[in-house]
Amino acid sequence: MPARALCDARCILIYSTVLASLADSNLPPIDQNTAIFYKRYVIDEEYGGMAFEKEGERCAELFNEPKIKVMIMGNHGVLVIGSNVADTFNRLYYFERAVETYIKALWTGQPLRFLSDEIAEKTAVQWEKYPDSSQIFFAELKAILDEEEPSYRL
Repeated sequence: MPARALCDARCILIYSTVLASLADSNLPPIDQNTAIFYKRYVIDEEYGGMAFEKEGERCAELFNEPKIKVMIMGNHGVLVIGSNVADTFNRLYYFERAVETYIKALWTGQPLRFLSDEIAEKTAVQWEKYPDSSQIFFAELKAILDEEEPSYRL
């Protein structure tokens, strides 16, 4: 698709959608960003069409653990939840970056270097305990948008 066809796009999740399209949609811990999501996502292997009524309820039930905040929706894309818009956006941003790293690493065709389960879990826990700065980052993003593209508020 030519870039000009995307001129009206405001948010594109390329890498997360690629991951959701793979037969194995797991995100292995290969760096700090991928480790943030270690055992903190669920994969929906049962794509059943648009998430109306029962399909939406089925998907919601997959968030059955408090630490699960990301759903990789097989054959569809990604769903991220959070306590507020800033928290959710921050998680989505880092998830997309993590998946980008993983997909680009796969492109090389070289063997991947995996973090141990212990280090991956330690990193995820450290991230959860790190002071939440998502509100600050989100406020800065809105300030940039206010200056560069104020029509987003319409």
